[in-house]
Amino acid sequence: MYEASKKIIVIDNDIVSRNFVLDCLQSHGYYAIGAENGMMGLQLTKKYLPDLVICDLIMPDIDGYTVLNNLREDPLTVIIPFIFLTAINTKVSLRKAMELGADDYLTKPATTDELLRAIAIRLQKQALFRYWYTTNSHQVELTELPNTSVNSQSIFPDSPHLKKVFDYIEANYHKGIKASNVAEAVGYSQAYLTTQVGKQTGKPISLWIVKRRMVAALPLLENTNQTIEEIAAKLGYQDASYFSRQFSKYHDGLSPGNWRKKHQLKSGSINTKLQFTKNRSQVS
Repeated sequence: MYEASKKIIVIDNDIVSRNFVLDCLQSHGYYAIGAENGMMGLQLTKKYLPDLVICDLIMPDIDGYTVLNNLREDPLTVIIPFIFLTAINTKVSLRKAMELGADDYLTKPATTDELLRAIAIRLQKQALFRYWYTTNSHQVELTELPNTSVNSQSIFPDSPHLKKVFDYIEANYHKGIKASNVAEAVGYSQAYLTTQVGKQTGKPISLWIVKRRMVAALPLLENTNQTIEEIAAKLGYQDASYFSRQFSKYHDGLSPGNWRKKHQLKSGSINTKLQFTKNRSQVS
């Protein structure tokens, strides 16, 4: 049995199957919540942000693929482990599920042991991902990155499996790229890319693109006289106002203009002190 506090949402329109899974989970200490259709499952998942989702494939309103794809496109739910439990047993359905970012695919009737083992494995992997992110988060915190020199190695996490993803972002972040452009460049579906990056870094792919742009903005603001509009354009933004909103979000509410004033004033003070020290040395 895993931790009793773990929350699992079970999405299945078949009441018999749904109740069987719910009873199984509850009897083993999990906090289980049932959803009778895909839309309800999406709403409950986004409301409770569970530790894992179990979902049927064929349902009357929206199918399991749609549920999974929706969750993988939302930064808040992108890394939640997702297990299909379905009567559909074909290679095509299995392949599609994996491409969309499913973590496992069980076919009905699954035994209690199979289900519990699959859940335990996924929760354990999720715990490892969260541990990695917690212990390595200092590598990707924007506030800890240098203001005047950009080192892309300190921005992106060290992940061999995602090297080509981050290499592409590094080479093209200033061109206004989106997650779909990255996916196409590295040969992945957007859903699969989103899932893999989310699992391995704890952050969605779109956030890494923004982080790279935000870091590149700092030396441009501090060391040049370019306008905010010119800097925004250089970073791939067509709308300078959107750039300013994103910048403020990442810099304690400071607009690009106010950040520039604050740091240029600080730099000027430092330069004045250095010049004064140099002059005193020459006089002596």
